[in-house]
Amino acid sequence: NQDFGLKDQVRRAAVSIASNIAEGKERETVAEFIRYLYVAKGSAGELKTQLLIAQDIGYVDQECSSDLRMKVENISAMVGALIKRLKGNR
Repeated sequence: NQDFGLKDQVRRAAVSIASNIAEGKERETVAEFIRYLYVAKGSAGELKTQLLIAQDIGYVDQECSSDLRMKVENISAMVGALIKRLKGNR
């Protein structure tokens, strides 16, 4: 079922954001943490794209898609700010 496939991808991308932040925090160095934060940002980009696809094929309406994409964009911006701060503290 294609519906399940997209739902599964959305779920995995969302979980990946939080999981990579947590995994990176447990690493030994700031450089490794930053690397995992970049992976988390990549997952956020993937999730935004999946939400657009879900909208385009009619699984979610435009309002829901926009709201969720804005939330993901805010998370991505916060991760980006953390990366910038960590790089500045080296």
